[in-house]
Amino acid sequence: DCLYQSLWYYPLFMKKSIYVSGLFLLFSLGCNVTVANGNHTSPSYTDVESQVKRVVSWQIDNFHYSASGNLHDNGIASWAHSVLYIGLSEWATLREEESAAYWEWLSGIGTQSNWKMNGIYPYHADEFCIGQFFATMYGKHKQDKMIAGTLERMERVMSDTRNTSMSYRNKEAWTWCDALFMAPPLYARMSVLKNDTRYFEFMDKEFRKTYDYLFDKTEKLFYRDDSYFNKTEANGKKVFWGRGNGWAIAGIANILKTLPADSEYRSYYESIFRSLAQSLIKLQDGKGAWHASLLDPDSYPAPETSCTALITYALIYGLNSGLLTQQEAYEPAIKAWNVLCEAIHENGKLGWVQPIGQDPKKVTKDMTATFGVGAFLLAATEMYKLTKGGGTGIEEEETDEDLLSYPETRVTIYNEQGFKVANELSRNRTCKAIIQNNNLPKGLYVIVLRNGGKKKVIKYLY
Repeated sequence: DCLYQSLWYYPLFMKKSIYVSGLFLLFSLGCNVTVANGNHTSPSYTDVESQVKRVVSWQIDNFHYSASGNLHDNGIASWAHSVLYIGLSEWATLREEESAAYWEWLSGIGTQSNWKMNGIYPYHADEFCIGQFFATMYGKHKQDKMIAGTLERMERVMSDTRNTSMSYRNKEAWTWCDALFMAPPLYARMSVLKNDTRYFEFMDKEFRKTYDYLFDKTEKLFYRDDSYFNKTEANGKKVFWGRGNGWAIAGIANILKTLPADSEYRSYYESIFRSLAQSLIKLQDGKGAWHASLLDPDSYPAPETSCTALITYALIYGLNSGLLTQQEAYEPAIKAWNVLCEAIHENGKLGWVQPIGQDPKKVTKDMTATFGVGAFLLAATEMYKLTKGGGTGIEEEETDEDLLSYPETRVTIYNEQGFKVANELSRNRTCKAIIQNNNLPKGLYVIVLRNGGKKKVIKYLY
């Protein structure tokens, strides 16, 4: 019934640059390869790391914040800068050994901010964005001061009597789609960190209100807020902001990265993620970018880097997690990544970023912003994992150990064409049981097992 043979495919793929069609399996085995898919060349993990170093170097050298005035948008704890901290901390977590200088810089940000959110608008979702960075630092250092203020603010929002109107004028509720990136992932993270289901329950209740109100069931896109319900673009189509939908799908990705595999909430968020991803893929332009206006790119012809980076991040996360198939998302993700790299100036500055706003606006090559860089780093983190086979991004030790005996082992299954057809935890099941659970047809499969830096590749005939 089965043929079980370890590490059978490796001799075929020892060259550094191999041009093939359809065999994404190369990446699953962690080889350092470059694959040409159509006219869009896939990066190697060293390419990704090189681009990150350039962009981060320029951004840190050119970083500044306001100590007075509009602290909501420009202060050290502003949502705009917080996206940078989130993106950089995700990259530094992935590339721990090479990131000492990044961690030092991030620790300095935490110290300068006194590990506190802005106190200007206590219920405003944007103010909670930095809490995600604080949660990451707490996870690394386990110092209570790093999240004490954040927990206090979260408890206040959950217990206070707030204005729950979904009118765009009300910022005490999540009345704009950007909010889905800013606050919900923090509640999900804290629910896990503090083992407190109240945070999940609050997040889910508030998220559903926003989704039910702002998600257009026909276009399967998010309105930025209800002030755009009856507005149209120059071409007569509805107004759907590129970055707004980027915030939404990236926020959902961040929630899914935190939700336990057996969470009762998981299927709901996975369904929305897939629906939104499929809609956005259809709206990608021929070069690989998304535009400030999703349905009227002719009025905003320039590529918009922040929305492109956020969507790219989500698509590659979808590939790495198995939520999106190679057929539907691989080429769009590679095209989008290449567009992002083309937006990097020679000195490392990331261009084509629409400034702070709430609707489509014109953008130029010289425009940049820290939140755009943060979004790029999120995309880079997932791209690095993808070029490493969708794994952890760290070098993995080959093993003959029976990794299937561990319930937390990640099982990724590829068919004979090299497409990923399943990706889930083993939960002590056999290869046959996992294949049957996914209703896969009889045939030859390559199964990659990963657990704690160990990897095993097997050939399985079902």
